Amino acid sequence: MVTPPSVRTVAPMPFQPEAFFLAADAGRPGQRMCLFHPSHTARSVGSVLYVPPFAEEMNKARRMAALQARAMAQAGFAVLQMDLLGCGDSSGDSADATWHDWVGDVVQGARWLRERSAAALWLWGLRAGCLLAADAARHLPDPCNFLFWSPVTAGKTQWQQFLRLKLAGDMLGGNTKGVSEALRQQLAAGENIEVAGYGVSPGLARGLEQAVLAPPPVAPADPMRRLEWLELSTREEARLSPVAQMALGQWEQAGFAVRSRIANGPSFWQTTEIEDAPALVSASLEAIGSAAQSPALAH
Repeated sequence: MVTPPSVRTVAPMPFQPEAFFLAADAGRPGQRMCLFHPSHTARSVGSVLYVPPFAEEMNKARRMAALQARAMAQAGFAVLQMDLLGCGDSSGDSADATWHDWVGDVVQGARWLRERSAAALWLWGLRAGCLLAADAARHLPDPCNFLFWSPVTAGKTQWQQFLRLKLAGDMLGGNTKGVSEALRQQLAAGENIEVAGYGVSPGLARGLEQAVLAPPPVAPADPMRRLEWLELSTREEARLSPVAQMALGQWEQAGFAVRSRIANGPSFWQTTEIEDAPALVSASLEAIGSAAQSPALAH
């Protein structure tokens, strides 16, 4: 009799990220690709939702977002990364999305996290993702904290920078006359436009252009909420810009406990090659970790 070879059962690795599709709320199309990083500790010290930046900045930042999400999970945070409508592996194309759709995605992601943990919720935004996070927070039933990476304080600035990509491309082709005006007319007529391979709907363009980094309302009975504002620079003795300092003052006046810091590293969302900023990962862990240890800021 031949003895069958032994079958080795391989136990699943603990704390592995879980990839899944989240069906959009009623009234919004399709599914959203999500990656959930469970806390590596017995008790989660907080929940974090990553809100990505706009267009190509989102793709350039994917590696840094993954590195930070894994580090947060190892430190005891439950982290959700989500591709918004028309981005990555989620449903639709970029031209299908409006600003309202993206705000709805952030709200739904935050609600998904909240249903799984009562720990403090952090909205972690990068660049224009900070604008989305601040906007979405106005639609959440519970207060949340914010971790901002090099935030855009006015969507109009981001939109103008984005349109310059179209102008630069047309300059190479020798056609620059009236490009900006033609794009405005297309959007005003309800037509989508295409810039650097990204389709943009009038609803997305209008929402981004009108967005400002204003703090959500704070009720007197709300627990203290925190804003951790982190910038990157390769220059020694770098300081926050006057615009950033003014925005921080507005959030502080609105009732937030605010802190800012500049970490050493490249602006990875716009570099030609994919680059890392390890100092930013460490600074972020210190920022939200210290807040989680404070009883006044734990909920």
